Amino acid sequence: MKFSGFRVVAEALKGNTGWRPLWRNPEPENEYDYLIVGGGGHGLATAYYLAKTFRQSRIAVLEKSWLGSGNIGRNTTIIRSNYLLPGNQPFYEFSMKLWEGLEQELNFNAMVSQRGVINLIHSDSQRDAFRRRGNSVMLSGAGARLLSREDLRSIAPFLNFDDERFPIRGGLLQPRGGTARHDGVAWGYARGADLHGVDLIQNCEVTGFRIVDGRIRGVETTRGYIGAGKVGVAVAGSSGRVMAMAGMRLPIESHVLQAFVSEGLKPTLPGVITFGAGHFYISQSDKGGLVFGGDIDGYNSYAQRGNLPVIEGAAECAMALMPSLGRARLLRMWGGLMDMSMDGSPIIDRTDVEGLYFNGGWCIGGFKATPASGYAFAHLLATNTPHETARSYRLDRFARGYVIDETGTGAQPNLH
Repeated sequence: MKFSGFRVVAEALKGNTGWRPLWRNPEPENEYDYLIVGGGGHGLATAYYLAKTFRQSRIAVLEKSWLGSGNIGRNTTIIRSNYLLPGNQPFYEFSMKLWEGLEQELNFNAMVSQRGVINLIHSDSQRDAFRRRGNSVMLSGAGARLLSREDLRSIAPFLNFDDERFPIRGGLLQPRGGTARHDGVAWGYARGADLHGVDLIQNCEVTGFRIVDGRIRGVETTRGYIGAGKVGVAVAGSSGRVMAMAGMRLPIESHVLQAFVSEGLKPTLPGVITFGAGHFYISQSDKGGLVFGGDIDGYNSYAQRGNLPVIEGAAECAMALMPSLGRARLLRMWGGLMDMSMDGSPIIDRTDVEGLYFNGGWCIGGFKATPASGYAFAHLLATNTPHETARSYRLDRFARGYVIDETGTGAQPNLH
């Protein structure tokens, strides 16, 4: 639905009483053809594409809290497709192409901003590694550019180029990368799914799976039993304990990932910049706040909060990268739950239970995958076959030895 400037002014004058909710708030039916467990970005995108693209019906999304209350609203909003390995690159490039058409697709302002993503280079060996990665990105058609030290000075003169420990010697740029508004993405997919007949059931926590003779029959919830022909689970950091209710033990650990935002500042950062000598990344929001994050907390947790050592580590990286940040005030921080897989890459696959499907293990890269994850999971649910870009994301790849172990996707050696 499009609104004119006159409508916006008229609503403001009468107290904004004429706006309708973006989606319905229906009561759950007794049975659906498809149940999507998890009302975050991946779950909502799955429901949208399942209804709109694959023309399926009788679909419901079950969310234990409110829509978008999990990781979709607790991230640093970065989107990119500058991956190296063939198991990842096609998928994330597919996601980037969906990002580029998302606002027209959903008729919703998700604030997709392709300002570029720069990975900084601090050593000769890192330059060689990034040159290889950039060539792979170029061959895939995703686009990349190797930046010299002088190129970077013209783009971001405020960086600490002459740090004695981590001198900046160049960078790898993906011009098509950037950021998107995380809650806008959730709201856009939710409204789109609702318009295509999907029931979005909030405050409905799944408490068990009803499995008979090896086949899923439905789920037990805090709002009663709901029958289903197929069930897809996309619950991010809660993957382990939700799938445990179906008798499955996943190759996944849950960790907290913290993010931070500063007070609003004048426009400074041209795009997203990642520190090549530590796990740190930073961009600037449209409100002027510097949004940045670091590494995961080193312990398993289901709490959406972090601790002081990670704050100190992120601040240390920030000061090494850009000393002027020391004058900015930290406004707030938050934590999201990361389901860390053994190789740092995701899982989109059928399970041994007929009719039960799983989408998870996104580590720290789930947000940028949102459109492709939803599309690929919908494809799997509708056709029972993996999408061509997600064929490497099988659940049994760890047993078969076909891991996709790519640095930068989120896994750490101490997690294996």
